[in-house]
Amino acid sequence: MPVITLPDGSTRSFDKAVSVADVAASIGAGLAKAAIAGRVNEKLVDTSYVIDSDAKVSIVTEKDPAALDVIRHSTAHLLAMAVQAIYPKAQVTIGPVIEDGFYYDFAFERPFTPEDLEKIEAKMKEIAAQDLKVTRRVMDRDEAVKLFESMGEKYKAEIIASIPSNEPIGLYGQGEWFDLCRGPHVPSTGKLKAFKLMKVAGAYWRGDSRNEMLQRIYGTAWLNDKDLAAYLHRLEEAEKRDHRRIGKDLDLFHFQEEAPGAVFWHPKGWRIFQQLLGYMRKRQDEAGYGEVNAPEIMESSLWQKSGHLEKFGENMFLTKTPDERVFAIKPMNCPGHIQIFNQGIRSYKDLPIRFAEFGKVHRYEPSGALHGLMRVRAFNQDDAHIFITEEQITEESVLIIKLLLSIYKDFGFDEVAVKFADRPPKRVGSDEIWDKSEKALKAAAAAAGIACEYNPGEGAFYGPKLEFHLRDAIGRTWQCGTLQVDLNLPGRLGAHYIDEHSQKQVPVMLHRAIFGSLERFFGILLEHHAGKLPAWLAPTQAVIMNITDKQDAYVERVAETLKNQGIRAEVDLRNEKVGFKIRAHTLRRVPYLLVAGDKEVAANQVSVRSLSGKDLGTMSPEDFVSRLRAEVESHGRTLLEG
Repeated sequence: MPVITLPDGSTRSFDKAVSVADVAASIGAGLAKAAIAGRVNEKLVDTSYVIDSDAKVSIVTEKDPAALDVIRHSTAHLLAMAVQAIYPKAQVTIGPVIEDGFYYDFAFERPFTPEDLEKIEAKMKEIAAQDLKVTRRVMDRDEAVKLFESMGEKYKAEIIASIPSNEPIGLYGQGEWFDLCRGPHVPSTGKLKAFKLMKVAGAYWRGDSRNEMLQRIYGTAWLNDKDLAAYLHRLEEAEKRDHRRIGKDLDLFHFQEEAPGAVFWHPKGWRIFQQLLGYMRKRQDEAGYGEVNAPEIMESSLWQKSGHLEKFGENMFLTKTPDERVFAIKPMNCPGHIQIFNQGIRSYKDLPIRFAEFGKVHRYEPSGALHGLMRVRAFNQDDAHIFITEEQITEESVLIIKLLLSIYKDFGFDEVAVKFADRPPKRVGSDEIWDKSEKALKAAAAAAGIACEYNPGEGAFYGPKLEFHLRDAIGRTWQCGTLQVDLNLPGRLGAHYIDEHSQKQVPVMLHRAIFGSLERFFGILLEHHAGKLPAWLAPTQAVIMNITDKQDAYVERVAETLKNQGIRAEVDLRNEKVGFKIRAHTLRRVPYLLVAGDKEVAANQVSVRSLSGKDLGTMSPEDFVSRLRAEVESHGRTLLEG
């Protein structure tokens, strides 16, 4: 006779075992109809899940954040069923939920075409409309292997064979079709109402390039058609804002095959890059950081001691010298900063010591993962390491968090979500040290007054971290900054200070990045602002143009005046109509366009137009400088910085 405790604290008694669906029905027909899944003692389960003892139960409806993942997972099964209904020879492999949707990998005799996707999506809608009941059954592992082998599903059989023999195998079915899965899933296919197949891509079986190539069909699924339409609109906006397209249009940078994952910066792009460096350098100077620079290539023995070679070696570039010494191109800056800390005797009175570096690092990323500025192999980090005592963790972490949030605000990111990531499976250090590190970082986040989401198992191999996720203008989130508490690497690399009792102590090291990768942050900025960077950051802040060649000399003088005041100004004296030139520089996203005709020359003025198309009237060059200076200073900048 289970007693069910509901979220509001009320209880319901049943005279026999009941399903989650039964509990929902006992509350009301409307809730039973709306139920997508359930939680039993905080575990997400199907509505068919049977409860035979006292439990806390809640019903998952569309209002619950977990509902979307359940729907996407079930839509992945809907996709697999539709594919095999149309193409019976296709074998299914895995089909997980991903951000904004799902995918499923298939082994098939030929590539899927766009026309195939249309047929598959139509079949999915047909199956969904049938409102087929989704059922779960459990089998013995060896029995399940034989079943899938008899069906010709060798990939599924291989997956099941790798599962421990004492672990029950869950199979989910809808109609005559079924698949291996842990669930949970929706009660019936009728719950799947808003989905779309997006594209086909190649994927190696189990992610190993030595294995056969499969076909991955990507899809998206939402609670309703309105949310689906909004997502597709965001994709259209994202395509317009693609930083690679903007970079080409504005002549900022390019990539080429001879240097995969590395950026060729053009003059205007490099100018923006240097503005970012100048800005961060000023903020770090004000916050008490000392800028350092460590070698890019160091002997592999140092990376062996730090643990990077063991935990991160597959992502490192290694080289051997003629005398057989093995060196590594640094993927991170922390070991180098510890070497700088180790020079000389450090006292507790010296702490905190804050080292910052715009360090160039190299990490091997698979070629298929490279994506413009967002995923590269060679990039610059605004990396910092702060050496402190355990007692200083909270105070210093609060200062760092405030600095991060202030900087993001300067770049137009007002919505920042913070996630707490704890110990990963591959790590160094004892559980005791990790317990202490995680407790300290949680306390620091609480002291800073920030709420954290939980991101289990995603900490660095040496310590837990806070991840700072920025929401951009079209609702996407980007993980940029990190703050990590490290009680492992300093000791592994021999760092110590002398405490008040003249005893050696190992310092705590805080790892801190704000932009993260400058290249990636550059790309995020371009997409967030659709290339219309704020005036203080824009590579060209103003273009002065003539109407006829009679104003050429005056335009040159105005440009010289602006440049002398630190404004990044250009002239356009082409023999073109002024409307044509205005349009051209508007497409280049220049913040201010200045026009001089005979009337303006006579009055020693210019006609000023903003990038948005607003006519700001006529003013003297000096007044324009004052206007732009005030705008730039509102961001805490000056025209001559960077």
